[in-house]
Amino acid sequence: MATIGRTVELTPGTNALERARRRAALMPDLLVEARRVVSTVIAGWHGRRRRGTGENFWQFRPFVEGEQVSRIDWRRSARDDSLYIRDREWEAAQTVWLWADPSPSMLFHSAATDISKESRALVLVLALAELLSRSGERIGYPGVLDPISARNAAERIAASLSTHRPDGFPPDDRMRRFSEVVLVSDFLDPVEKTIERIDRIGRRGIRGHVIAVADPAEETFPYSGRTEFRDPETGEKLTAGRAETLREDYRRLYVATRETIAEHCRHLGWSFIPHRTDRLASEALVAVHGRLSGIPQPGNTRRSA
Repeated sequence: MATIGRTVELTPGTNALERARRRAALMPDLLVEARRVVSTVIAGWHGRRRRGTGENFWQFRPFVEGEQVSRIDWRRSARDDSLYIRDREWEAAQTVWLWADPSPSMLFHSAATDISKESRALVLVLALAELLSRSGERIGYPGVLDPISARNAAERIAASLSTHRPDGFPPDDRMRRFSEVVLVSDFLDPVEKTIERIDRIGRRGIRGHVIAVADPAEETFPYSGRTEFRDPETGEKLTAGRAETLREDYRRLYVATRETIAEHCRHLGWSFIPHRTDRLASEALVAVHGRLSGIPQPGNTRRSA
């Protein structure tokens, strides 16, 4: 039996409690994997520095009439005929909300990879928590953990998710204006519903980053012959006598859905990052770090491969 966007192991009768137990058992290993991924990219991580009040040096800049004379750096000014101010780095913490989709569809993985979409999503969330907490950011997980500023934020999120993980799209009642949110999902719901959910968060003045995780089979549709496709959330089944005849129509619909979501994200000023589970997790981590840091990015592409 083959399934598109749904897991082979999961049957419609599998309940939420059983899924939660499986997830809790995997959490320690996912935390270890997240820290391994962080170790591969940490050399290029510089946080999100800005000018302001703090203890760390930021930059020299020309003195402007009206500023306090006490702020002039006389040693630097002595090098030429200009006066310079010694700016310091702003240390105010930014709140970043992280969320990984808990839907049953995230449990799917095809023969092309042994990594489920849920495992990859959780690794990315925990790795981001590890990196951002090292930079002094405040990290939260909607409906699970209020924002905290702590070096062990990733560990605390993992512990919280082991015992509690709400279903459905993340609640946004605790999110405040000017905060940021990273949403990791396969986004296989009807596109209208996805856009409505994204809009609801965007209208609150929250900047978002969407990581669309996909199994390779969900992009390539490698199935042929008589194939039964099953939706674990509804139990609905579709049997195709010759699955290969559906390939082109499926691909067009899949690409159109992704492009619609990506375009809507651009319209909101959000970022959209496609990621396949047969690629390195560090690729998506570096990409979302660039967006969080406000680094200009080239146009979005259809896939990460």
